[in-house]
Amino acid sequence: VQLQASGGGLVQAGGSLRLSCAASGHAFRSYTVAWFRQAPGKEREFVAHIRWGGSAPVYADSLKGRFIASRDNAKKSMYLQMNSLKPEDTALYFCAAQAVGTQYDRASAYSYWGPGTQVTVSS
Repeated sequence: VQLQASGGGLVQAGGSLRLSCAASGHAFRSYTVAWFRQAPGKEREFVAHIRWGGSAPVYADSLKGRFIASRDNAKKSMYLQMNSLKPEDTALYFCAAQAVGTQYDRASAYSYWGPGTQVTVSS
């Protein structure tokens, strides 16, 4: 499986961005998928995950209400709508797929990663 995230860019605080992640391969619908982010000098941070069975997205507590994750299995894609962006949201955003185990908020649980897309929020 190959993942390719897109949609990052430079936005002013309070603005919005929508990230997309396109997957190759046939098993996308059977994978739990997730978004993570990593700011310079910091560890990779969980943003949201959506399990393969189509259950509701689960978010990092600090991001609830501003970020909305979704997936479209027919298009083998996942999305992250980011609203009311803050300078502290500045990071490289990654999509990931196929969690091993049940710790879906752990980066180490995912087998496949995209190269990341940069989001920069100016104050």
